[in-house]
Amino acid sequence: MIVGKIPIRTHVITEKDDIVDVVFKYTGEIAGPGDVIAVAETVVAITQGRAILPETVRPGTLAKFLCRFPGKDGSLATPQAMHLAITETGVPRIFLGVAAAAAGKIAGRKGDFYRVAGRHLTLIDDVAGTMWPFQRHIILGPKTPQEVVDRIKDATGAEAVVTDVNDIGNVDILAASNGIDGKALIKELEDNPFGNDDQQTPIVVLKMAE
Repeated sequence: MIVGKIPIRTHVITEKDDIVDVVFKYTGEIAGPGDVIAVAETVVAITQGRAILPETVRPGTLAKFLCRFPGKDGSLATPQAMHLAITETGVPRIFLGVAAAAAGKIAGRKGDFYRVAGRHLTLIDDVAGTMWPFQRHIILGPKTPQEVVDRIKDATGAEAVVTDVNDIGNVDILAASNGIDGKALIKELEDNPFGNDDQQTPIVVLKMAE
């Protein structure tokens, strides 16, 4: 049973940091066996060098064409973000996703593009609006999140998750260590206890009853 949620304020984390070292530094005296350390996926991606300035991306004709379809509020709505999605996934799978989206639209379904092209594309934040100095960057989803949570558990002794949470209650668990009750954890994170702006709290420790 979770008895408390503790947002952990950190320094401004960059690609020069190792996320496991950061988590150990800030939670080593707070989290123990049975507790859960939740880490925002954006900060994991940043430490992996996956924060990219749009002006460094040279989108091709295909990206400029396809970015018209997600809608202006979609995460792939700029040529630069779509170019990175194509680079991440490959042209054939992107085309399959587009075809699936077209068929889904006829059938009145949403989300077929991401189901076919890849769930990882939903993690791309197009000019993410996150904390300085990354407020203008496109943030790709993190690589090998399962390896990250396993390393955190080995380093701290606590359970760990990498998660994507937004302010409207959507919670996506990208990876979790073996001792996690996923359904219970999702419910606990629906209020989005993270703070990726001035709060600088991209890590949350969920304390469990002893």
